[in-house]
Amino acid sequence: MEEQPIIIKRKKVVAAGHHGGSWKVAFADFATAMMAFFLVLWLTATASPEQKLAIEGYFKDPVGFMEGGASSPVDLGGSASVINEATQDIDSNPVQIQDEVVDQLADTLEQRRMQQLFQELQERIEQNETLQEFKDQLLIDITDEGLRIQIVDRSNRPMFDSGRAELKYYSQDILFELANTLGSVNNKLSITGHTDSTPFRGRPGYTNWELSSDRANTARRALVAGGVRLEQIARVVGLSDSVLFDKENPMAPVNRRISIIVLNKKAADSIESGAGRSDQPVIDLTQPSEEAQQEASDRLESGDWFEERQEPAPGELNW
Repeated sequence: MEEQPIIIKRKKVVAAGHHGGSWKVAFADFATAMMAFFLVLWLTATASPEQKLAIEGYFKDPVGFMEGGASSPVDLGGSASVINEATQDIDSNPVQIQDEVVDQLADTLEQRRMQQLFQELQERIEQNETLQEFKDQLLIDITDEGLRIQIVDRSNRPMFDSGRAELKYYSQDILFELANTLGSVNNKLSITGHTDSTPFRGRPGYTNWELSSDRANTARRALVAGGVRLEQIARVVGLSDSVLFDKENPMAPVNRRISIIVLNKKAADSIESGAGRSDQPVIDLTQPSEEAQQEASDRLESGDWFEERQEPAPGELNW
């Protein structure tokens, strides 16, 4: 009896909805495309106008781009001129800050420097024995022109003898101590002399105007001897009693004072421009006018001048 072969049948079961691993490839392609898309968006947002023009030129003329080589990555044959014009426009129109903004920044910086100098002077007064003794005669504030230091008279401690322009010894010491600090800055200085309203009676023709001017110049010499440079002095004036410190009491000792201003740049420039030569024509009063010159020339040509001189004037010798 022949043996029959044993046949084993294996049935392949396929789960519903299963399509193999092809979906992974599709998802990877989708993720790559999204990454490239967002990368393009990021590059577009951060690209400069020149770069955007170069990309635009490439897509308009890729052949010209390839022929340009590494030294000229974008050769658009007509598009390159567009890029060059755009670059020239950018170079020819730089971003400029308005003059008003620059002036405001300069004023702010100048104000900070004045505040710093104000603090330094306060510390010097507190630490220096000479200035500490006379600190009640020192008035320091900040004005539109700069930092102002006023050395005022007190009833028992005047800076000058009455009607004189010579400094008291302690007044000279005060100016010497201040000169050490004022000589360390680059700002110009203005020195002004003031008097009270008491009329000066000493010599004819000499008034409080001359006295205040002489006192301002005496203070200038003391500051220069103490360390202030000559080129720092921008203005020395005497104002008599025209600018009183105590207007209610014109005779008060506090009105007799020396004012030293550390000028800011705007005030110093104003002094220099006001005193310098201007572009406006200058009228020379020593020269005759054009009408007078023309009249003299006409009379000389017509001979009227000789006719008028024929008869000698009374008392005149006739040569």
